[in-house]
Amino acid sequence: MTPSAQSGAEYDRARELVLEYGWNSTAYQILNPGFELWFSRLHPAVVGYVRAGGRRVVGGAPVATDADLRDVAEEFERDSRAAGAGVVYFGAEERLDALYRGTKTHTAILLGAQPSWDPADWAEIIATHSSLRAQLNRARNKGVSVSLWPSDRAERSPELKTLLQEWLGTRGLPPLHFLVEPETLGNLRDRRVFVATRGEVPVGFLVASPIPARRGWLTEQFVRGRGAPNGTAELMIDSAVRWVAEQRADYVTLGLAPLSTRGGDLTSHSLLIQIGFKWVRAHGRRFYNFEGLDSFKAKFAPERWEAVFALSNESRFSVRSLYAIGSAFTQGRPFRTVAKGLVQAGRQEARWLRNNE
Repeated sequence: MTPSAQSGAEYDRARELVLEYGWNSTAYQILNPGFELWFSRLHPAVVGYVRAGGRRVVGGAPVATDADLRDVAEEFERDSRAAGAGVVYFGAEERLDALYRGTKTHTAILLGAQPSWDPADWAEIIATHSSLRAQLNRARNKGVSVSLWPSDRAERSPELKTLLQEWLGTRGLPPLHFLVEPETLGNLRDRRVFVATRGEVPVGFLVASPIPARRGWLTEQFVRGRGAPNGTAELMIDSAVRWVAEQRADYVTLGLAPLSTRGGDLTSHSLLIQIGFKWVRAHGRRFYNFEGLDSFKAKFAPERWEAVFALSNESRFSVRSLYAIGSAFTQGRPFRTVAKGLVQAGRQEARWLRNNE
């Protein structure tokens, strides 16, 4: 079927499908701006993707029932071939990977892992980890509290928009998009926003998005302002997961920890990809603290670490597919984005040196 940009009718149809069949943890994010929507002719299903590097880079996996998933993926790939494009599923999880594992038509690379919990177990986990309780108490003792804001209030809040811009200014790269879209405040709708305040002043917020087919939630984004005391992020996560437990949900995840080895062995990749991953881990800290994020998520004592993949419809994962992924996140400008990041990192390091003289 001919793909469409996100207009009103297509968006509403896609949203209905996501809220019925969204299983991948990132399913709701295909409703973000920038995604094109493709609808199956044969099944109730939708695929959200961006065009990049001669590929259709899919956000996660097709939104479909488990029984229809293979048919929908094959239909989408036929349509892509007719359009002269390969397909890369970025952020695919076990359900899609299991369909193609060991085949010669598709190949997967492990991107990292995402931690998950049964929300009903959360309170006991916190109760048995004194270090976590200490972090939560540290924020509370500084006057921080967290509350769930109505979507319309969060969307209109200039304080939250200021916090977001302040937080983006601390990142090592210019704002990325695709599955890490920072501008979520303008499209909350089914999302939930938990706001940390100190006194009456917002100092951080967390955005959670639904994973309907698993009766679960993803903590899609957590933002800390400069005025947020230590423990604020932990307190927002704790408040959000306790709310999820109150809804009698079955599943919650903090999302992907890129390059984490907790979900599998990264050395199973080709030598070229192994070298690339090692370089990113060694030198990517100036852009993104992969190890720090992994450790942060691990301290909440996950009950499971789930492998997350990039899956392409080719017999060997190609450099072209890697480039397409980078282009998807940077709106077609991966090298320019990295160059800007290097300039920002250099300026930051110069400031550190001046401050330490």
